[in-house]
Amino acid sequence: MDLQLNGKTALVTGATAGIGLAIARTLAREGVAVTLAGRDPEKLAGAAAGIAAAAPGSQVATTVADLGGAAGAAALIEAHPDTDILVNNLGYYEARPFAEITDEDWLRMLEVNLMSGVRLSRHYFPRMLQRNWGRVIFISSEVGAFTPPDMVHYGVSKSAQLAVSRGMAELTKGTGVTVNSVLPSATRSDGIIDYLRQTAPRPGMTDAEIEAHFFQTYRPSSLIARMIEADEIAAMVALLASPLGAASNGAAVRVEGGTFRSIL
Repeated sequence: MDLQLNGKTALVTGATAGIGLAIARTLAREGVAVTLAGRDPEKLAGAAAGIAAAAPGSQVATTVADLGGAAGAAALIEAHPDTDILVNNLGYYEARPFAEITDEDWLRMLEVNLMSGVRLSRHYFPRMLQRNWGRVIFISSEVGAFTPPDMVHYGVSKSAQLAVSRGMAELTKGTGVTVNSVLPSATRSDGIIDYLRQTAPRPGMTDAEIEAHFFQTYRPSSLIARMIEADEIAAMVALLASPLGAASNGAAVRVEGGTFRSIL
């Protein structure tokens, strides 16, 4: 299927690994000129090289910027003042007892997971409205809809993304701009494997056994009963970014393997 994205530009944050890298690679394969943003120059160079190998002839640029603060957002905007597609993917998670989450923990979580996307959207979104075309996509999480007790601050940051996304979408009425959020469930990466190992009930379990235990114990409602692959998330993002996905606006799009039992 031709997603009609050839010639568009995209900016993907947190793009050196995992979901962000998969999104950038998928968009590049569709003919999008992709800019990767991240903090580590070596990781950015490796990601760009990987995308170039996977999508020969693609246009891939990189910018080193720490988007967990206003200065990093300003530097990225100065380097790349315009884009057709903004994918606010940057984020991190951590498990911590609620009473031990300090003010600094809360503020850092919100700075990285929420404000990075807010700052970039504040710049790029009005320009999309002026051109009457654009896409803003927030990569939220299944925990945006339910807050796990061992990572309340993370759940709050992801719920806040849903609120920002929907509020921005209300400003697009009658235009060619859409704003959506995507809610993945546990997605395979080095980081999630390390996290799942902490949930293992006994030593010596294989990663496959740990994954099965996680879904049996912590996500028993999952219909696919497995971790999602980053490319599966990327495929949905590419569709939402495409002109073919224009009817989805203001939506919280679930890519969580049927974990939610609600119909809507």
